[in-house]
Amino acid sequence: MTQQPALQHSNLRQRNETTEHPDRTRTYRWEDPLVGAEAARQMSGLEYLKAIARGEYPPPPIGQTMGFSVPSEDDVHKGRVIFRLRPEEFHYNPIGSVHGGVFATLLDSALGCAIHTMLPAGVGYTTLELKVNYLRPLKSGMGEVQAVGEVLSVSRQVATAQAQVLDERGKLYAHATTTCLILRPERAL
Repeated sequence: MTQQPALQHSNLRQRNETTEHPDRTRTYRWEDPLVGAEAARQMSGLEYLKAIARGEYPPPPIGQTMGFSVPSEDDVHKGRVIFRLRPEEFHYNPIGSVHGGVFATLLDSALGCAIHTMLPAGVGYTTLELKVNYLRPLKSGMGEVQAVGEVLSVSRQVATAQAQVLDERGKLYAHATTTCLILRPERAL
């Protein structure tokens, strides 16, 4: 019995070597994330995210790692942010569709950044809770999807938001909610 899986793996490798893409590689670069993090302390969240969209500050490396972005200023509004992703093979899980962690990372980014647009300079946030509902698989070749994050509430200490992953026709693939802790600078005594 132990030889059968090895034989199946060997057949799979042989089949992959003869397909259209025998050598699958991916290379990417990122810039120093601390440059943007320092700038973020001096700007409101809305100003900072719009500056990233304009290319004035480097995007966070997670976007380049996962292959998603906020492509334009039109995708950043007070209380609302849109991230875009084209599902690719490198996003796949072992059963041939985009891994749930990609969905979760994309949604978490849209949710957190929507909240960030509501915060003044020097105030940050961090995710306390993320709840994701997966409805349909994403697959390579289906075209671009977008994660639309919208703020529900922001108080002094806590913020909540919701987001959806939609295809170009508006079909829903996943939705999520978050609770974030607002990180305000400590007051001098």
